Amino acid sequence: MPKLPVLSGAEMVKILERKGYTQVRTRGSHVRLYPPDFLPQAKKVTVPLHKQLTPGTLSNIMRDAGLTAGDLG
Repeated sequence: MPKLPVLSGAEMVKILERKGYTQVRTRGSHVRLYPPDFLPQAKKVTVPLHKQLTPGTLSNIMRDAGLTAGDLG
């Protein structure tokens, strides 16, 4: 498995929006995004707007969104 890049929460939101996700709300420092209709296996995702996402948080967001390490580049 390739090593995950270091991403901020804002960068992750931009990646998800490029994949078709839509921001539905921001509450405090967390952004809630809904998946597009053409990705039925994807789940709703909450991204904390931290300067650096921890590897566990990043991998959980990727799993829920159906992303691979190649999608982050």
